Amino acid sequence: MQIPFTPEIFGYTINVHLVLEYLAFFIGFRYYLFLRRNSTDAISTTNRLSIILGAALGALIGSRLVGFLENPLVEFSRENLVELLNAKTIMGGLFGGLLGVELAKKIVGETQRSGDLFVFPIILGIFIGRIGCFLSGINEFTYGYETSSIFGMDLGDGVLRHPTSLYELVFLILLFIGLQKLKTSATLENGMLFKWFMILYFAFRFFIEFLKPNVFYVFGLSSIQILCLICLLYYRTTIFSLKVGKKVR
Repeated sequence: MQIPFTPEIFGYTINVHLVLEYLAFFIGFRYYLFLRRNSTDAISTTNRLSIILGAALGALIGSRLVGFLENPLVEFSRENLVELLNAKTIMGGLFGGLLGVELAKKIVGETQRSGDLFVFPIILGIFIGRIGCFLSGINEFTYGYETSSIFGMDLGDGVLRHPTSLYELVFLILLFIGLQKLKTSATLENGMLFKWFMILYFAFRFFIEFLKPNVFYVFGLSSIQILCLICLLYYRTTIFSLKVGKKVR
């Protein structure tokens, strides 16, 4: 299979990344509904819908805003404006979704932690989306620097590069398994699973960004890395507490 992977069906070129992106949303949401049906949710259906709406709006705004901040010095032309409006990133979506949820909960007066049910559907959705990023090769700005290591792959430009999307796929599998084990082997406060997902994923993305040829830096860090630090600062209390107790059997 050649990368970028651009199959044709009935004479039409298929945008694999876009297809898998929509598939990620669909499967992730169906997985969430499955988990909610098979668990006890302390949050009412009405408030849960408000939280989902807040998450969706926050994710939309956050993903676009951080997508723009990845390259804020671009010239403003009609073509570039369209490109900027289409720019988005999962990191901004996650953190924007988090803020959107907190705002929605304040509006409806919900005090219960709400994130744990979203953890595994989010991981699954990101995993499917990252397959699309990998198959898009250099057409999607998620590839890595040139490398002479054994991990180098030709992603479509004849240059051996770090396949950072593949690295992330491996990490997401380990994260899914690790959080599942944590969920079943430890006593966690409600909402703690989501916190550890955010901490671990944002920490991973902070370091993996050093392998990517970002174009805009502040203090030697990319916009994504700065957002990662903001998120880790947001969860500083959880990071420093490290309170995980064993289940009573």
